Amino acid sequence: MAEDTRILSLSRPPSLAVLFARAALTARGRGGTLPELEVLRAGVRVDRSHLAAYDRVCGFTLHDTLPATYPHVLVFPLQVALMAEPGFPLALPGLVHVRQRIAQYRPVDAGEALDLRATATGLRPHPRGAQVDLVGEARSGDELVWEGHSTYLSRGATAPPGDAAPEAPLDVDVDSLRHPTARWRVPADQGRRYAAVSGDVNPIHLNPLAAKAFGFPRAIAHGMWTMAHTLASVDARLPERYAADVVFRAPVLLPSTVDLLTSPVGPGGWDLVVRSADLEHLRGTVRPGEPGRRGPARSALTPSGAARQTARWPR
Repeated sequence: MAEDTRILSLSRPPSLAVLFARAALTARGRGGTLPELEVLRAGVRVDRSHLAAYDRVCGFTLHDTLPATYPHVLVFPLQVALMAEPGFPLALPGLVHVRQRIAQYRPVDAGEALDLRATATGLRPHPRGAQVDLVGEARSGDELVWEGHSTYLSRGATAPPGDAAPEAPLDVDVDSLRHPTARWRVPADQGRRYAAVSGDVNPIHLNPLAAKAFGFPRAIAHGMWTMAHTLASVDARLPERYAADVVFRAPVLLPSTVDLLTSPVGPGGWDLVVRSADLEHLRGTVRPGEPGRRGPARSALTPSGAARQTARWPR
């Protein structure tokens, strides 16, 4: 951690509705570099009734270990608090979630107390604007048990020039994904249902008029719901330690009907695609982690450790 890094320590989860409203009011005039800021919340206990509601909305079987996507729900408010800070260079309204990587280093029991951390790194130019990575961590004691790496695109924004490495492509054998495994009918209220269990009340998921203001024909499903529902479809056949990496290629409009296509890759691995008749919405991989692998006492997914982070994700 840099000597001038500011620490924002939260005793309770912030109100996302308040943060989204504040970010909308301060959206104009943003720019510059990423602030040296960490947002922390210690000793977080999972509400089992909330976990059960999340499992039902996303399609997971109810059990006492956390789905790999659930810690994202815990760390997401910290990430929004960071992005809503006045010094954050990209306006939160209109940010598009384009990629999500998750590493589950071991199963996490719902009874464990977790220390959460959110940081931002990798502000870089993109042909359509600027991209940034929001990194979330969950620790049980000194053990890093989960990491999430969320990439957002701000269309039309600018970022300081640099030598950012190109995005690593997903190694998906699309030719093996020819026949649907399942068909989902995604209802019009799916955005509201997921918002109720995730706290993500971004209006593009809830209101068709708000969605149209950002260029969508109607409200769209949360990318994290699509990822979670996809992983839930193969949850019983996932290893205890794995990395999931998905690219959100096109939004799932509400309502709509989409197909899930899955293909096993070696022991414990999967290639995954969600598509409709004319669009591919999600492309992803699951790759098992090394047996006994654990995260270090401090994450490598920090600005100073950016050169090391690629090795943390199984290929």
